[in-house]
Amino acid sequence: MKFVIIFGPQAVGKMTVGHELEKTTGLKLFHNHMTIELLAPLFGFSPEMWELATKFRLDIFQAAAASDMPGMIFTFVWAFDLQSDWDFIDSICNIFEEKDKKVYFVELEADLEERIERNKTPHRLEHKPTKRDILRSEQNLKRAMEHHRLNSSEGEIVRENYIKINNTKLTAGEVAGIIKYTFDF
Repeated sequence: MKFVIIFGPQAVGKMTVGHELEKTTGLKLFHNHMTIELLAPLFGFSPEMWELATKFRLDIFQAAAASDMPGMIFTFVWAFDLQSDWDFIDSICNIFEEKDKKVYFVELEADLEERIERNKTPHRLEHKPTKRDILRSEQNLKRAMEHHRLNSSEGEIVRENYIKINNTKLTAGEVAGIIKYTFDF
């Protein structure tokens, strides 16, 4: 089994690349908004919602790691300045690595202007209802950049299976192809 973590700032294209990678590899996409969109209508963006989202995700990862599925793709906005995000990534990697599964890290980065445009795409809005208030979503995107470091620094990630892609001018299909080729999926 392969466990692929696609991470980067909001609207960088994680889910869209994940959908393309799912089509060509058979790995199942579990994008981060699948739990958010389930819980936000009930709890809003409250501490309870985030706690439940984390519990659900961990349970899903445990089940996936114990299954015979070929693999899973997970998307995540990783704030590199928050120890809690590092701890979360370590905990989910441990779930798979303890079962001798391979973990792959894919970091995406793109220019702010491109991300603001991607924030409005029909594909994103179809799969992420909480992003349909475009003004609020764009404000959150910019606020997150001001308060957190959402891409890694050079040499910060020391994993064997790691790639960083600037996808500002690449299609999701092209990025999925790069990932598939780099990791020989």
